[in-house]
Amino acid sequence: MNWYGRALAHASLAAAISLGASTAQAQTYPTRNITMIVPFAAGGPTDVIARIVTGQMAPALGQSIIIENVVGAGGTTATTRAARATNDGYTLITGHMGTHAASVPLYPKLAYHPEKDFEPVALLAGTPILILARKDFPPKDLKEFVAYVKANADKVNAAHAGIGSVSHVSCELLNSVLGIKPVGVPFNGTGPAMNALVAGQVDYMCDQIVNAVPQINGGTIKAYAIATPERNPSLPNVPTTTEAGLPAFQAQAWNAIFAPKGTSPEIIAKLNATAAKALDDENVKKRLLDLGSVIPAPADRTPQALGTLVKNEVAKWSSVLKPATN
Repeated sequence: MNWYGRALAHASLAAAISLGASTAQAQTYPTRNITMIVPFAAGGPTDVIARIVTGQMAPALGQSIIIENVVGAGGTTATTRAARATNDGYTLITGHMGTHAASVPLYPKLAYHPEKDFEPVALLAGTPILILARKDFPPKDLKEFVAYVKANADKVNAAHAGIGSVSHVSCELLNSVLGIKPVGVPFNGTGPAMNALVAGQVDYMCDQIVNAVPQINGGTIKAYAIATPERNPSLPNVPTTTEAGLPAFQAQAWNAIFAPKGTSPEIIAKLNATAAKALDDENVKKRLLDLGSVIPAPADRTPQALGTLVKNEVAKWSSVLKPATN
């Protein structure tokens, strides 16, 4: 055998050994605790959804899933960290429409790319967007809200969880539809932003339904409309934006699990199957539905479907946000 043949044989042997090791690793995975990075403060929508679903996934995997809240820069600080983590399946991230789509047009020097630096694992939930305000905000309904913020655009302020967060992005879309640029008030997460709204320290915000149902039902904040074609069963008295007179504003966020690029397909498949099974658990479904979440259909839970969603969302929000933020 000449030198080329020997080199080829060695390369084939190395590949076979590597493949065998990868397969063996996936078969035994996980053998220790998994870290799930949540790119916002505890108590926000992404944190709540991550804890509900991973709480069911952990027993099925036979290991604990440790939630690690990492705040900053609209979730991009944590997402950068997740992208740079070892791709062995032990560091994952619960991302969303902001971190894995809208961040691209909003951060010209973004240290990661949602499509290139992550492996999609599973879509967890859809989260409709609501137009909310402090309970003593003067407008009584959405039509009055539109007129009021247009007339007082230089005085009103809008809370959000940081540049690139869902609350920021969705309100950018709303403000673009209304043709206004109010003062934005950033917080380190939607939870703190909601606390400020409840306390009357800010005027309004656009937020995911998961974060708002208890406050709306408790009367601590106002809900003017939900930005979906149909009303949500968790808030049957809140009209849609179409019903309330603002059909141009339609928005629904989503939350999903991602792994660093290069994580083995076998590990991705195992995590996906475990997440899908968790979403079928009756207790998990009830908890998510009670919060107003939309549970994805089985066909939408696959890694391939999530990859397509991310690609489409990056394109969508790039077209929306580039002109809105200029």
